[in-house]
Amino acid sequence: QLQYVESGGGLVQPGGSLRLSCASSVLRLDHYAIGWFRQAPGKEREGVSCISSSGGTANYADSVKGRFTISRDNAQNTVYLQMNSLKFEDTARYYCAAALCSEKVTATNLFGSWGQGTQVTVSS
Repeated sequence: QLQYVESGGGLVQPGGSLRLSCASSVLRLDHYAIGWFRQAPGKEREGVSCISSSGGTANYADSVKGRFTISRDNAQNTVYLQMNSLKFEDTARYYCAAALCSEKVTATNLFGSWGQGTQVTVSS
């Protein structure tokens, strides 16, 4: 069973920053493009950002462009999501997964498996 471990979430004020991490003890993340997704209460899960297996290409949802940066360290089997200038509407549970990256929907979960996610709450 695929296992993703997301970490780095927390409570932050508007305008603050967080860095999320995605790791797996089962899957070699460097073999896949990896997407970050989020789900807010009462809303569907959406793709936030996606990075190619090499790290050479990344795309972002319009709502986070210019504020979020995805990166990866394949030697550490870890993918990161740096989130700056956080807004109330960024509050959600964030997940990572092996993904198909696309401009249209940003990312699609490749295998359909999800980890526990990490909660990001932006509040004053």
